[in-house]
Amino acid sequence: MTLKIAERWFETRTIDSGITLLWEPHVIELMRCNIWHIRGRTHDLFIDTGMGIASLREATRHLLDKPVVALATHTHGDHIGSHHEFDDCWVHHAESHCLQCAQHTSLLAEDYFGEHDMALLRASGYQVEPGPMLSALPHADFDLTRFHLPAAKVTRTLAAGDVVDLGNRVFEVLHLPGHSPGSIGLWEASSGTLFSGDALYDGPLLDQFDDANIADYINTMLRLRELPVNVVHGGHDRSFGRERMRELIDAYLRSKGAL
Repeated sequence: MTLKIAERWFETRTIDSGITLLWEPHVIELMRCNIWHIRGRTHDLFIDTGMGIASLREATRHLLDKPVVALATHTHGDHIGSHHEFDDCWVHHAESHCLQCAQHTSLLAEDYFGEHDMALLRASGYQVEPGPMLSALPHADFDLTRFHLPAAKVTRTLAAGDVVDLGNRVFEVLHLPGHSPGSIGLWEASSGTLFSGDALYDGPLLDQFDDANIADYINTMLRLRELPVNVVHGGHDRSFGRERMRELIDAYLRSKGAL
């Protein structure tokens, strides 16, 4: 298959004066992470950085007029690809070692996931087939089969209850294990805003892989169910409000016999 060369790699949407959403339209839906840029008074914040196929820093130069932190909600490859581009990287302590490891892989689905995990993804509701995980290339000499993801330098390890203070916005770190051991969310109580990573989003949730834990996921969902949320910005798919959050959580809990 011959893939076209993308005119640009990232698309953006302004959510409000302080939040910009970025995503990679040429990455398959399963791996198309939401990249959140939050503007602060003293410094800015990236929540997750996508696949790292093209430079996030270069694409967002117009947004970066002050120091910026790259925070990982967890360390799966679709969320940490451009962390190495930033001098200040934060991650939960349970997964800090993952962020500091370089990765060498192929972006062919059969190589990246393997047959077993592809079967799990299909059973979970995702359409994933052998072949490229991209619908376009960032440049002509990009080699799908030899993708290198450099290690990032972790400058702060996070734990539940830690505060992320941007000067004008203050978030509490929520430890939300289940999808992965070090999954976290950022909770802004003053606005009722939750950045939930892959702990909760409006799509098929994944809890069958080696680093997942269903018992932890159930406990995470029970905690989130009581949070006075106004809006949830997830790691994938569209944002949603409290009613939809309760629907998604209740559906998961029922599927596990926990509700």
